[in-house]
Amino acid sequence: MTVAEWLTVQTTTDSRDKALALARGAVDARVAACAQVGGPIASVYRWQGETETAEEWQVSFKTVGARYEELEAYIKGAHDYDTPEIIATAVVRGSAEYLDWVAEETAVR
Repeated sequence: MTVAEWLTVQTTTDSRDKALALARGAVDARVAACAQVGGPIASVYRWQGETETAEEWQVSFKTVGARYEELEAYIKGAHDYDTPEIIATAVVRGSAEYLDWVAEETAVR
């Protein structure tokens, strides 16, 4: 597996409990090795022609590229936003031991 095959995928939601549920569900489904929840954060965005401001919690999932489609489908199915943020960023470097652990924890069994 090459380094570019590891991803950090992020989303946001409007409560800590929802963020923790998204995180736990992805880890339990093994589409992410771990997920970190941070917040609250202030989000400013345009939605349906209006500028909105909301308090949100950010979830950062650690996964492998081969599991991205499943993680995206999980987030879309479990999320209550009409259009949830789902952004994947390639991990270009990282400790070999950590990246091996991510690959092991997300391996299809």
